[in-house]
Amino acid sequence: MSPGAQRVVIVGAGPAGIRAAELLVSAGIRPVVIDEGMRAGGQIYRRPPQGFNRKPKQLYGYEARKAVTLHALFDSMVTAGLVDYHPQSSVLARSGHMLQTLTPAGRREFPYDRLILATGATDRLAPVPGWQAPGVYSLGATQIALKAQGVALGRRIVLAGSGPLLTLVATQLLKAGAKLAAVLDTSTIQDQLAGLPGMAAARPRLVLLGLMMRAKLGRLYHSGVRLVGIDTDERGPIGVRWRDGRGDEHFTACDMVGIGWHLRAETQLAGLAGCDFEYDNGWAQWLPRTDRMGRATEGLYLAGDGLRLLGADGAEVAGRLAACACLADMGLPAPDVAADLRRLDRLERFARAMARAFPWPAEMVRRTSDETLVCRCEGVTAGQLRESVDYGGAEANRVKSLVRVGMGRCQGRFCQLAGAELIAERAGIAACEAGRLREQAPVRPLPIGIWAREP
Repeated sequence: MSPGAQRVVIVGAGPAGIRAAELLVSAGIRPVVIDEGMRAGGQIYRRPPQGFNRKPKQLYGYEARKAVTLHALFDSMVTAGLVDYHPQSSVLARSGHMLQTLTPAGRREFPYDRLILATGATDRLAPVPGWQAPGVYSLGATQIALKAQGVALGRRIVLAGSGPLLTLVATQLLKAGAKLAAVLDTSTIQDQLAGLPGMAAARPRLVLLGLMMRAKLGRLYHSGVRLVGIDTDERGPIGVRWRDGRGDEHFTACDMVGIGWHLRAETQLAGLAGCDFEYDNGWAQWLPRTDRMGRATEGLYLAGDGLRLLGADGAEVAGRLAACACLADMGLPAPDVAADLRRLDRLERFARAMARAFPWPAEMVRRTSDETLVCRCEGVTAGQLRESVDYGGAEANRVKSLVRVGMGRCQGRFCQLAGAELIAERAGIAACEAGRLREQAPVRPLPIGIWAREP
């Protein structure tokens, strides 16, 4: 098959997918782009509905120019017919070189010769007593509601967790006029100071912007927090109980809680496509194994936060690198990648330092009470999970088969990492030794009637 006749499919139209598409188009390839969003941009540059009157500066802050540039680039390629774009479409399964996809028109199959996965990331969550109540959201969901609809999800809000997204969402809510009661960070000032030199050396301007955002939070911000629980009634949260660094307990009244500990790479499709994984101790999660260009296996390439948690700037670089690898493997000329590889190294140094500054709260998770729900989809408690280790062994998929942890609609996205910590705590092993949950199709819930009909 001639290079120009090869079918290239990109899954995801965020910064990584857009930059990959741009490079392929410049080489004369017309890629298929499949995206779950209503409009291209991804989560970080999520676009509001048509007619929404908030300005880009209000939506994206200091990254408004980047967002507008990417949106215009992709829109121009679509308008010119240079990409075959399929929004509001979810890839649910893979068979051979065929993607089985749910589109607005129903089931559709997309054949491919080469596949670029730019699937991004989801919130990384930890179980907290009461987190299953209505009115408790992830930080990402809190931000999406603000960006897409201009809505603050509560009248008195507590945000908790750790990582840059915690500070970013808090300042965005304040700027929009929302009432924040507290911002509770599980990372200590000592953690943050340990990571600060590495972050400042790699991206000083971004660190300065982060410090300025933190300063705007003032006394709302508390570091070194241990979350005790979210108190609720029949309508949702009424307050958050937490301990400060000295061990003193506090109660902060609220009617909405947003939680999140940075991000978790979205890797279900990568697993179904045959990618290998390795446990990353810095990020405390399983990440796909690729070469520096994002090349995973023959004809499979990964880019963006679904591969390396480097943020929007890193996603753009990774998207270009994956497209370059794809072009090279097709025997087509590709741009020189030396500058992008150097930039990737710098972004990775920043990300490693950030992971050190805002660590996953493994100890807090391991001390989760037996009554706390770990898997909200299936109603599995920490106690049930621990008991399954006692009589079934310390392996994630064995525990899954016994108590159904990770079998619900989220497919383990929100419970797998916490589950591994609890397995490890019970068995006296490292979290990586518990293994990772195997992927299974479909990776998203789907209407059975549509899937049962022939396409």
